[in-house]
Amino acid sequence: MIEDDLRAAFARHEPLTPPTGPLRAAIDRLTIRRRRRRRRWQAGGTTLALLGVLGLGVPLLTPEPAGPPPTAELLSESSRPAPTGALNVLLLGIDGDGPKSARADSVLLVHIPADRSRPYLISLPRDLGVPIPGQGTDKLNAAFPFGAGFTRPEMAKGYELTRRTVTELTGIQVDAGVVLTYRAVRSLSDAVGGVPVCLPDEVRSVHTKRLFPAGCHRLDGAASVDLLRQRYGLLEGVQDRDRNARVFASGLLRQAADQGVLTNPAHLAKLLTTVGPDLVVSPDRAAVLDLLRLVPTLRTVDPVGLSLPVVGVLEKDRYLRTDPKLAPEFLTALREDRLGDWAARHPKLVDNAR
Repeated sequence: MIEDDLRAAFARHEPLTPPTGPLRAAIDRLTIRRRRRRRRWQAGGTTLALLGVLGLGVPLLTPEPAGPPPTAELLSESSRPAPTGALNVLLLGIDGDGPKSARADSVLLVHIPADRSRPYLISLPRDLGVPIPGQGTDKLNAAFPFGAGFTRPEMAKGYELTRRTVTELTGIQVDAGVVLTYRAVRSLSDAVGGVPVCLPDEVRSVHTKRLFPAGCHRLDGAASVDLLRQRYGLLEGVQDRDRNARVFASGLLRQAADQGVLTNPAHLAKLLTTVGPDLVVSPDRAAVLDLLRLVPTLRTVDPVGLSLPVVGVLEKDRYLRTDPKLAPEFLTALREDRLGDWAARHPKLVDNAR
C-alpha cells in the first residue's frame, strides 16, 4: 500500500520536473569555458615566461595567489581600462633549480615606458650593499634567503622581501614579479630554435670548459645555461655576467617575436606543450593581465640593456656601492620614466652587443 502511494506521488509530481537536456547542456558549456580559461591562462603565462627570461633565460615560479584563475574575457576583451602609465616587472633568478639554493643571483627590472616604445632591461648587481627590511645592510642577493627562510625555503616570501628591498632602493612601484630557476632554460632555448647572441668578449666556462668566442652565436639550451652561469674569469665578474644575461635575453625575446610566439595563441600553446611542466605562473593577476595586453602595443620588442651604475672593489669593500654621481640621476630617470633620455646621454652605459 505504501509503495503504491509513493508511486502515485511520483507520478503526480513528474510533470513538474524540469527537462534534463538544457541542464546537461549548461554543464557542458561551463566545463568548456573553464577549460578554455585554463588554456588561455597557461598561454598567457608562457608569454610572461618569455618576458621573464629577458635577462635570465630560465623557468618561472612566482607567489601563488588565492582564488580561481582569471577569465578568458580578462585576457582578451577585458572591461578594465588599459594601463596608461609605465609598468615595472621584477625578475629574480635564483642560483639553482629549486628553493634549496635560494639566492637571487640575478636581479632584473623590466621597465615598460608609458609611451610603449620598447622595454628596458635593468640589472641590479647582486653584490650591491643595500638595506634589507628587518635584516640590516647586506648584499642584494641575500634578501631572498632572508625572506624565504633557510630550513624550508618559501619562494613567495623570498620574492616579497626582495621586492620590498628593490622598492626601497629604487623608489619605484613593482607591478608584477617572477622568480626564475635554471631548469627550463634548455627547453625554452631549444623550443625557439636556439637563441642568437653576440658577445663582446670571449667567455670560457669554468664548469664545462666550453669556449664562447667573442662574436655571434646561436645557443641551444645546454649552451645557454652554461653561458648564464659564468662569472669567474670575466673582466668585470658579475657585472659582465649581468651584461651577457641581458644580451641573451634580448636574443631570446627577438627570436620569440620573429616566430610570432608573443602574439600567436597557437605558437604559445605549442611552446607551452614543451615547457609547460616547468612553468608555474601566478603573480598579481591584474598587473600580469595588463602586461600581456600591452605586449602587442609595443612599437618594438627589441630591448635596451642597462645596469644600475655602481662603484667599489669587492676585495676591499665586500659590497658594491651605487655610483654617487650617476646612480641618483639614473634612478630619477627610472622613476620619472625618462630612461630613453638617460640612455641617449650615456651611450657608453648601454649594451652595444646583440
